[in-house]
Amino acid sequence: MAYALQQLINGVALGMIYGLIAVGYTMVYGIIGMINFAHGDIFMVGAFVSLISFVLLTTGGWGAGPGAILLVLLVSMAVTALYGWSVERVAYRPLRGSFRLAPLISAIGMSIVLQNYVQVAQGARAKPIESVVTGSVELWHGNGFAVSISTMQALIVVVTLAVLAIFTWLVTKTSLGRAMRACEQDRKMAGLLGIDTDRTISITFVIGAALAAVAGTMYLLRYGVVHFSDGFLVGVKAFTAAVFGGIGSLPGAVLGGLLIGLIETFWSAYFSVQYKDVATFVILVITLVFMPTGLLGRAEVEKV
Repeated sequence: MAYALQQLINGVALGMIYGLIAVGYTMVYGIIGMINFAHGDIFMVGAFVSLISFVLLTTGGWGAGPGAILLVLLVSMAVTALYGWSVERVAYRPLRGSFRLAPLISAIGMSIVLQNYVQVAQGARAKPIESVVTGSVELWHGNGFAVSISTMQALIVVVTLAVLAIFTWLVTKTSLGRAMRACEQDRKMAGLLGIDTDRTISITFVIGAALAAVAGTMYLLRYGVVHFSDGFLVGVKAFTAAVFGGIGSLPGAVLGGLLIGLIETFWSAYFSVQYKDVATFVILVITLVFMPTGLLGRAEVEKV
């Protein structure tokens, strides 16, 4: 029981990271009906920006307190948001009126460009960082096994919930959120009603990239290392989470991220760790066989 509870805590912390990235996927799909396959690499760029920021702060004698972590998070969100905006302008906007495969191929190309750009700029080796957030709290002790939550895991949960709360308020209570929801329902009609659809789509990419930067920072602090290829696998898992929860559904993206994190963690704990990714995708396939739109997804109605 104690061991299972510990894995539950570990899975929730990992799932929160996947959920943040998955929200970016589902936002872009919801507003333009296309998948941004460069989003995983945007997450990786955010992690590297955080790494560089931590190194600069440490070199400058700032240390690694709460203020430094907040500053790194804000810098990473700002810089990564520029990358997200650039991806939309370069890979999506010029091809928005083209056939549906063109932006998909362009996004895959941007993913390769970002990977190789970071590899050339930062080197091919994994970049480690010293532990910034340390300590843990023991929650329960049973059967010779102590259940604890680390300060880093608690930070991941708190930051993720805070960011998602702010984002939910933005989407549901502001004029920008209304414009985003209008573009999601009918982009052409939204444009006829005076909404600047190009601006709204660009801001959607910027917000998705900022969320990916938060996930990248939490990932770096949690695991203490980042590699230029991390964006691919983590991005695929986050995309799986978005599909699992129901692509286009924001609550579904978060739910899917939590479930993917729990599946991966519990499989690694009780079965062979080499097959944890296989188990994740097999469960996804089984779910989609019986629920093609995912857990919280809605069936699309084709307009004629």
